Amino acid sequence: MNNIKIMDEILSNKIAAGEVVEKCVSVVKELVENSIDAGSKKIKIELLESGVKEIKVVDDGKGMDYEDASLAFQRHATSKIYDEEDLYRIHSLGFRGEALPSIASISNVVMKTSTGDIGTEINIKGGKEVYKKKCEARKGTIIIINDLFYNTPARLKHLSSLYSELANVVEFVNKIALSYPSISFTLLNDNKVIFNTDGSNNQLKVINKIYGLEISKKMIEINGSNDDYEINGYICYPEITKSNRNHIITLVNNRVVKNIELNRVINDCYHTYKPEDRYPIVVINIYVDPTLIDVNIHPTKQDIKFSKMDQLKEIIISSIEEGLSSIRLIPKVENREVEKATLYEEIRMDFGSVNEEVEEENIDVSSDKLPELYPVGVVRGTYIVCQNDMGMYLIDQHAAKERVNYEYYKKVIGKSNDVTSMLFPINIELPYNEYIIVKENINIFESLGFTVEDFGQNTLIFRSHPIWLPIGNEEEAIKKILDLIVVKEKEFNIDRFNERIAITLSCKMSIKANENISFKEMESLIQQLNSCSNPYTCPHGRPTVIFYSYYEIEKLFKRVV
Repeated sequence: MNNIKIMDEILSNKIAAGEVVEKCVSVVKELVENSIDAGSKKIKIELLESGVKEIKVVDDGKGMDYEDASLAFQRHATSKIYDEEDLYRIHSLGFRGEALPSIASISNVVMKTSTGDIGTEINIKGGKEVYKKKCEARKGTIIIINDLFYNTPARLKHLSSLYSELANVVEFVNKIALSYPSISFTLLNDNKVIFNTDGSNNQLKVINKIYGLEISKKMIEINGSNDDYEINGYICYPEITKSNRNHIITLVNNRVVKNIELNRVINDCYHTYKPEDRYPIVVINIYVDPTLIDVNIHPTKQDIKFSKMDQLKEIIISSIEEGLSSIRLIPKVENREVEKATLYEEIRMDFGSVNEEVEEENIDVSSDKLPELYPVGVVRGTYIVCQNDMGMYLIDQHAAKERVNYEYYKKVIGKSNDVTSMLFPINIELPYNEYIIVKENINIFESLGFTVEDFGQNTLIFRSHPIWLPIGNEEEAIKKILDLIVVKEKEFNIDRFNERIAITLSCKMSIKANENISFKEMESLIQQLNSCSNPYTCPHGRPTVIFYSYYEIEKLFKRVV
């Protein structure tokens, strides 16, 4: 008796469903992508109980004829690719031919579809055709999914709460709407409209729908290209951050993708503009010849591999850096009592375009870095109060000096060969475990310009140091560098290490809070800050300057209404 048997089609489809269909959002994703590939201009997603009870997708795409309606539910049946060569020039979102048969194998599916002539209605439950008949000739496709996972109870048991299932669907629809702003998307749950776009092909308008007016006004348009890649999209002001990376959205040839390396590159562009544990809102459209990417890695088709990744990184970094440097990034304090209706009226929600409002918002924040600031006093020995014709400014003197110090150290650490000998060498004793680590990495100190030797058990003696070490705080600075060496990561990078030294020293050697400084020192600090490449944040991403317009101040004092 043979032990090896060929699985029947229903069983193999159930196994495929385990990869393709994990949650309600998996079904929504596959159906919506099919609607997009069918050339739809309007797509409506209707859920009952977050999709657990029912998922319905209605589109106005090209539809299917009577014969294709049945073939669509057979495994590996597809209209998107025909031979091996097509795998290297994929333009559609779907191409495997696994989604519909996988979904049908674990649910009850009713599909009505038509090319504009005679319509077809087909019902498949648990992978078996229940009926197939002719119906009304509405061009497009309607698919209704009921009883999801009814015959795979283990998968049904592991569905998340209704709230989590709905949140996952909303996140997907948000991203696909950003990817296809020319398509009108409507999402309903229990007959309540959750999200909708008008298909006007305005990506910033979609951003406004997702994140609201206050954030959409603080997005910067970016563009860039080289021989292999073209990119465009929007990046947020550094003051707008989120607690996770989910809002770094990369779209490759209109496909929503996840690429850890790309996300890291984008986030690193905001280095020192924001706290390390916060992340920006970024929407980047990447256009590339399909032969330079591989989307055939995982059944979800969200993972992707790039050829010529270095060229892509280069254009992304330069475009984001150019965008961030193009405007004055001073947070503006606004009176929240202003009626939202008034704000929406100001932004012209008929949208001659949101871009017009964003451009107007940037008029008073030109690329001249800091405006002319005149100090008039200090609050609690911490915040320098300044004024000019536009309004009042507060400067955090510690954060400002941190930025000045950081940019100085970043320029000289590892690049200046000038050293000075110490009249009185510095002896530092370490715990033995730390001493071993430092001894093993003593070349790091030597590369920075230190002369260091053993001096008895567990002790190092420093006889000379680079001239950039802060005068009067040499021992403290050396100890800070020792601490960084002790916790050195396995994949050590000297440039990243020097960066950490710069950040550490800039903080420890700055003006402290509650430390009163003279007007002359205030003016000098403002001048030094204005000469920085990024005067708006400290190295940890906290703002150095905030702005109160005279209008907002007068609103607070009820002088204007």
